[in-house]
Formats: sequence, structure tokens, C-alpha cells
Amino acid sequence: MSRIGKLPIELPKGVELTVSNGLVSVKGPKGNLVQEIDTNSVSINVNGSTVTVNRISDAKEHRAKHGLYRALIANMVKGVSQGFTIEQELVGVGYKATNNGQLLELALGYSHNVVFELPAEVKVKTATEKGKNPVITLESADKQLIGQVAAKIRSLRKPEPYKGKGIKFVGEVLRRKAGKSAGK
Repeated sequence: MSRIGKLPIELPKGVELTVSNGLVSVKGPKGNLVQEIDTNSVSINVNGSTVTVNRISDAKEHRAKHGLYRALIANMVKGVSQGFTIEQELVGVGYKATNNGQLLELALGYSHNVVFELPAEVKVKTATEKGKNPVITLESADKQLIGQVAAKIRSLRKPEPYKGKGIKFVGEVLRRKAGKSAGK
């Protein structure tokens, strides 16, 4: 039995979950999210402020989807009630980040600045303090979307293993390599 799939999901105040025709929609103060589910594998029961996910049988495919759909629904509930935040920092001399609405402009040591357009569901803030690395803060209700956007931003200049220059997540520990040893 899936330990994750068995756990009930508590709906906070102000969050409404509806299930119809294989679509689960969650509405809350931070936005609305919709997820398609396989009704042939799992069933979703809403009892007041508690949601439970039950699988139809013990077939391998149904066991696999049981925990998956429970985790997806739990992430949707958390997203519309609290939201998700990802912080990234730019490590390197001359690396800068500025935003103008949904456009994120990055100076990453290339011959030109990189302009990255963010989806409307993701809010962005940039902060630059003297003596510290510039920080990009992403906020969204959709965990999958914010993770994909953060990965795409990081892929513009991944941290290199010698000096650690590049875009990294705040708190991320990089595996560093030793440089060339001095000769004799």
C-alpha cells in the first residue's frame, strides 16, 4: 500500500476543491489550478475539509498512480493557499539581474544580455545589495511551472565546478574541484 497515497489532504480555509469529468480543480486565494486525472486508476473523495485518494485495484499501474495523484493534489492545495517560492543567486563578477514586469534581463558574462520572458502565472523580483550576489525570487501557485522556469533560468549559465560562477539556487551546495596543481 502506498504510504503517500493513504495520507488524507486537509483543505485550509478559503480553498475549494471540485472533481468533475476527470478534472480536479482547486481554487484559493493565490489562484486556480486544474489537473487531469485518470479516473480508471483512482477515485477522489471529498468529505468536508478532507480529501482522500483511493485506487481502484492493486494492479501495478494503479499503485503507481495512487501516490502520484495524491502528491499532485496536495501540491495544488498548498500552492493556492500558501504558494511556492524559489530563490536563485548569480555568482560571478559583473553578473546582474533586473526585471521589468514579466521580462527578466540577465547579464551573465556573454557578449549580450539575455532577456527571458516569464509566464503570467510566475511573479519575479530581483534584489541587488552591495557586497552580495544578485538574487532572483520567483513566486507562483503552480509547483511544476515554477520549477520548470527556475531550471530554465539556471540552464542559461550553470555553476562551473572550479570557482562556482553561474546561477545557483540559494542554499545549494556545489561540488567543487581542485584546480591545476602547481608544478615542481
